[in-house]
Amino acid sequence: MDYRQFRAFVAVFEERNITAAAQRLHLSQPALSGSIRLLEEALGTALFVRKARGVEVTDDARALYPQLRRMVAEADGLAQRFRKRDERERLTIGVEEDVARSTVQHLAATARACVPDLQLHLLAQCEGDARLASEELRCEDELFLPLLSERYVLALPAPSLVPGNVTDTAQDAAMDWIVCPTHASHQRLLPLYGSRGDSPAALAGNFSLALDLVAAGVGSAIVPESLAQEVPGVQTQPLEVELKRRIGLCYNVQALGNGALARLRDGVLGTGAKPSF
Repeated sequence: MDYRQFRAFVAVFEERNITAAAQRLHLSQPALSGSIRLLEEALGTALFVRKARGVEVTDDARALYPQLRRMVAEADGLAQRFRKRDERERLTIGVEEDVARSTVQHLAATARACVPDLQLHLLAQCEGDARLASEELRCEDELFLPLLSERYVLALPAPSLVPGNVTDTAQDAAMDWIVCPTHASHQRLLPLYGSRGDSPAALAGNFSLALDLVAAGVGSAIVPESLAQEVPGVQTQPLEVELKRRIGLCYNVQALGNGALARLRDGVLGTGAKPSF
C-alpha cells in the first residue's frame, strides 16, 4: 500500500465516479482503476462496486475512509510545507565589521518588509549577494544602496566624561586618543585629533576594538554613535564639527539577477526614506 493508492481511494470515495476521480487526480482511468485494485488486493476486501453510472461504496470502504482521508491530508500538508519553504526567495548578505547590531536589525526588518517571503542568510564580512557596510568600503565596481545615516561621536570612559563639545583646547589638554590608522575613515577623522593625534594612547584595527579600549579607560575615540551605544562603560559627546557616515548595501549590478535583492532595492528606493540614528 502506498500514498498513491490512498489518494485514489479518497478521490473515488468522494466522487463516486471513476472518470471524475481520474480527472481530479490528473490520471488516466486505467491507472486509477489499477491503484484501487492493488489497494483492494492488499486489504483483501472489495471497496467499491462498479455500476453503469459510477460506483457504490462498501461498508469496509466507509470504515476505511476517515483514516485514509486523514493520512492523505497529513501527507499533502507535509509536502506543501516543504514546497513553500523551497519557494521562499533567498538573499545572502555579508555583514562587515563595525556595523552595529541595531543596524543589522534595521536591515533585517527592512528586508522582510520589502520581501515578505524572504529567507535571509547573514554571513560575516565580504560574502553573499551584497554586503552591509559603510559607504567608505564600497568597491569601485559596486553600487551602493543607502539604508541609514549616523553621526560620529566622541566616546569616553564613563567615569571621565569631558564637559562640553570637543574643541581644540579640550583635545590638546585632555585627550589620550585611540586611533584606527588602517581604517577607511582614518583620513576623515585625522583633523579632529589635534596635536595629540601624533602620539596616540593606543591603536586599534577597527572601531569595535577601539571601543573596548575606551571602556577599559585607555583613552578616547571618535566612533560611529550606534557602535558606542552598544558598549557598556562608554559615554558619548557630540563633536563640534558634525561628521556622518552612511550605511547600506554594497553590490555588483549582476547581483540584481537575484530577485530578492532587486525587490529590496526597489522597496528602499520607493520609500525614499533615509532614517538616521
